Amino acid sequence: MNFEHFVHHARRHPSMLPADQRRQLAAGQQPAALFIGCSDSRVIPSQITGAEPGKLFELRTAGNIVPAYKPDSGSSEMGTIEYAVLVLGIPEIIVCGHSHCGAVTALTAAGRGLDQLPALRTWLGTDASTEPAEPSDGVRMESKRHLRAQLRTLYDYPFVRERVEAGTLRVHGWFYEIDTGLVYVCPSDLRSDSDFLPL
Repeated sequence: MNFEHFVHHARRHPSMLPADQRRQLAAGQQPAALFIGCSDSRVIPSQITGAEPGKLFELRTAGNIVPAYKPDSGSSEMGTIEYAVLVLGIPEIIVCGHSHCGAVTALTAAGRGLDQLPALRTWLGTDASTEPAEPSDGVRMESKRHLRAQLRTLYDYPFVRERVEAGTLRVHGWFYEIDTGLVYVCPSDLRSDSDFLPL
């Protein structure tokens, strides 16, 4: 779809939703989950989950990275997680990694090709890793390991940990395979190397 067609379509169809549903959405949001996923254009949260408008609060970052909890740093990613949990009171968080991830590929190659991308290199450096130089097919193995690391970081957020322990919040790790369309679930033991199970 080219840009002119997109603009023309958007002007003629500002929303494909019925008027009563638009009014309901305008009144406020009560999303069912916070979806933390990669910025990759091939990863579409609503398509993966089947969620309708208003059901997912989305946070998309390069490499679905969850930054370390440093509240004084003013990170928009931390602010989004904080708002979702403390203000919206979302009951579920899904951290979704995926196959064929460019960010994870860059991590496995020890940052090769990032010389001209200092901001991205710094961002990915927050999850410095010592992966093998030759990544697995679709960087599946490395991306799953990377996803586990993001989940461990998320559990370090005090308000996330408190609510998980209180039973008012559940955290899930999903792995989406771009080439098959399948979704796998991360085992609850984040320190183990046990394989992911089909959703």
